[in-house]
Amino acid sequence: MIRTVVTSNNNILTVPIPDKYIGRQIEVIAFAVDEPLDDVIIARKDKKTFTAVKLNTKGYKFNRDEANER
Repeated sequence: MIRTVVTSNNNILTVPIPDKYIGRQIEVIAFAVDEPLDDVIIARKDKKTFTAVKLNTKGYKFNRDEANER
C-alpha cells in the first residue's frame, strides 16, 4: 500500500506507482485532509453465525431419487 499526501498547484496530479502494481487493478482515492468525514459510511463485515437452527440428522439417509422427483 502506498499513502502519499501532496499539495497540488493545479487540477492535474501525476502519481508514480511501483513496478509491482503494473498490470494490476489499483484504487486511487482523493480527498482533502481537512475535509470532515461525517458523510463517509464504513461498511463492516460482521461474522455470521447459524446457531438459531439445530437439527438432529442422526439416522437420516439421503435419497437422491426422491430429492430430484418432480
